[in-house]
Amino acid sequence: MLSAERGASQNTLDAYARDLRDFGATLSARGKPFSSFDSGDVRAYLALMETTGLAASTAARRLSAIRQFAQFLMSDDVRADDPCAIIEGPKLARPLPKTLSVDEVDLLLKAAATYGDGISDDVRRSYRQARTVCLMEVLYATGLRVTELVGLPVAAVSGTEPMIGVKGKGGRERLVPLSEPAVAAITHYLACRKRALGDVKNPYLFPSRGKSGHLTRHRFAQMLKELAEKAQIDPVRLSPHTLRHAFASHLLANGADLRSVQQLLGHADISTTQIYTHVLEERLRELVASHHPLGKR
Repeated sequence: MLSAERGASQNTLDAYARDLRDFGATLSARGKPFSSFDSGDVRAYLALMETTGLAASTAARRLSAIRQFAQFLMSDDVRADDPCAIIEGPKLARPLPKTLSVDEVDLLLKAAATYGDGISDDVRRSYRQARTVCLMEVLYATGLRVTELVGLPVAAVSGTEPMIGVKGKGGRERLVPLSEPAVAAITHYLACRKRALGDVKNPYLFPSRGKSGHLTRHRFAQMLKELAEKAQIDPVRLSPHTLRHAFASHLLANGADLRSVQQLLGHADISTTQIYTHVLEERLRELVASHHPLGKR
C-alpha cells in the first residue's frame, strides 16, 4: 500500500519495515498476534522504548508506523477498531537545525578540490576530485536531500537551462535552479567522468558498481566526514542534512522568503520549513539593533 498507493521511497519502506518488525517482536514476547494488538500493547511498547532510553523522536516515528499499520488493517477489514486512536505520542522538543557558517561551507568546498590527492593516476585523481566538488557544489546550491542528490540521473543535468529536475518524497517533482559554480562543477565533472569511465551506460550522474548503481548515501556521508577533517571542522557537526540546513538558513539570512525556500526544499507543508524561522528572527533582531534610533541605548 505504501509503495503502490502513496509512492513511498525505498528508504521509507525500509524504515517502516524495521519499525514494524521491532513492534512485532515485542508483541510476540507478549504472546499477541500481530493483527490483533490493542491500545495496552501500544502503551507498553512506548513505555519500553522510554525505559531503554530511545529518543522521543524515534518513539514518535515508530508510533506513526504502528498507527498507519492499524489504519491499513481497518481499511482491509482485518479489524474493526483503531487501537491507536486514543494513544498520545511522546512530546517532542523541536531542536534548531544544525547548520554551518558561510566560511565553513567555503572551507569544505576548498577541501573537496583536494579530495583524493593521494591517487597517483592523473585521470582517476581528476575524476575523484571533480566528482567530490560536483557533489558539494550541487548540494549547497540546491539543498537536495542526500537520496535525491546521489540518485540524480544524468538526464537531470542534460538540459540547456541551469536547472535540475528532482523527484522527491511521495513522487513529487520540482525544478531547482543551479548556481554558476554548480553549473561549472557539473560541466567539469562530466568531462572528467567521460575520460575516466568512457561511454558508460550507467544512467546515474554519480555511478557506482554497487547494487544501487549509484553512489550510496552512506558512502557520501563518509566522504563528508573526511572533508570535515581536511577542513578542520568537527566531523560530529557534519552530515548531508547539515548542508541542506545551511542552504536554507543562508538563503533566509540573505533575504529569501519562506515560501520560496519551501518550494526549493520540496517540503509538502510550510510548517516543516518554519523550523528555519530562527534565522529570520535573528536577522530581524540585528536590523532593529542596527537601524532603530533607540536600538543601542
